[in-house]
Amino acid sequence: MERDGDPLSYAMKPDQTNPPASRETEIVVEKLVYGGDGLGREDGRVVLVPYVLPGERVRVSLRQEKADVAHGELRAVIEAAPERVPPACPHFARCGGCHYQHQDYAGELRHKEAILRETLRRVGRIHAPPDIEVVAGPDYGYRNRIQLHFDRRRMGFMAAGSHDVWPVDVCPVSSPRLNQALAALGEMAGDRRFPAFLHSLELFTNETAVQLNVRSSERGVARAFFDWCAEQIPGATTGAVEYPAAGEMFRVGRRSFFQVNRFLADRLVETALGGAQGETAVDLFAGAGLFTLPLARRFGKVEAVEAGESAARDLAFNAARAGLKVGVHRAMADAYLGGLSEAPDLVLADTPRVGLWRDVVRRLLALCPATLIVVSCDPATLARDLAALLGGGYSLTRLALVDLFPRTCHLESVAELKFQSAAA
Repeated sequence: MERDGDPLSYAMKPDQTNPPASRETEIVVEKLVYGGDGLGREDGRVVLVPYVLPGERVRVSLRQEKADVAHGELRAVIEAAPERVPPACPHFARCGGCHYQHQDYAGELRHKEAILRETLRRVGRIHAPPDIEVVAGPDYGYRNRIQLHFDRRRMGFMAAGSHDVWPVDVCPVSSPRLNQALAALGEMAGDRRFPAFLHSLELFTNETAVQLNVRSSERGVARAFFDWCAEQIPGATTGAVEYPAAGEMFRVGRRSFFQVNRFLADRLVETALGGAQGETAVDLFAGAGLFTLPLARRFGKVEAVEAGESAARDLAFNAARAGLKVGVHRAMADAYLGGLSEAPDLVLADTPRVGLWRDVVRRLLALCPATLIVVSCDPATLARDLAALLGGGYSLTRLALVDLFPRTCHLESVAELKFQSAAA
């Protein structure tokens, strides 16, 4: 029997800003694919639709139709999967932040592991190890960083499938202190004193301080606004935040990257480093030093490479305060590697979403360090990079999925590679 009400009340509604659908059809969902959609077929053609689960029979409206693939919106679940649950957030599927609140968390982790395996196989022709370690923590209240958007005194996140602002008053995946700040800023946004030219504001917290960082504004924001924020938001600051993780303390400035999951930063470091130790190590894309400092306690000599000015300053400060001798290089990864004459024992790369660049892979294959550890937030770029490295003489010895982004389609992976021999 079709169910158009709870827990399907979050399905796309006719009063949204999307244009009318061209037609409706029914499909059976075969699997989830990277990006949050479920995949089904209509007369052999692939149909992609969000907020569904494998095994479900659903009615969808098709919006974009091509010869080989169509994109649709969920209208009703005719036969629901056993793991379907009511979403915890009233804004789910209208706000574009989460993709998987409609399933239990154990099911989400199973599907993410399957997505990682399939992406490696499809993009890189790589067969993942039989055992992928899955590291998970609490699936709600984990985010320490959010980006808010403002439009005509409305505050919220980007709406699903659009650049419109969807008003949000609570975010279950965000930490308690961020939700406190969210409520305060929602009140402020309706006040005539709120700067109408401010379009985006990022918040980062250690659950005491709340760092404010303007991401988009038509002109400079006056100091008076931040003073007002300090009155309304406990701990509000435009300065650096002191963040504890992996047994260290990190100064994190407004322009510095840091992991967004407040529960799993320690376990990410433990998973990535494993039992690694030796004489020399290089940390690429080092950020504020989340991996650098623990590496410096395991290796005799550590060099950290970071192109961002703010992050490089934070990294140098964090290492010095910890009493650790670390070489900090503000440089692009490929340029730094190109200047090395000897391979370090280990290279760790916490890659951006675009992955390792082709020149970085080329430099790594020229050096052939004994161990490579690649930390990736995109399985497709990871598959591409691993394919090149495996073709250059490395073998994949360990693979882990660290779920830093529960209830979303995103996932973090850790791959350990060992150099064997030059490719035949």
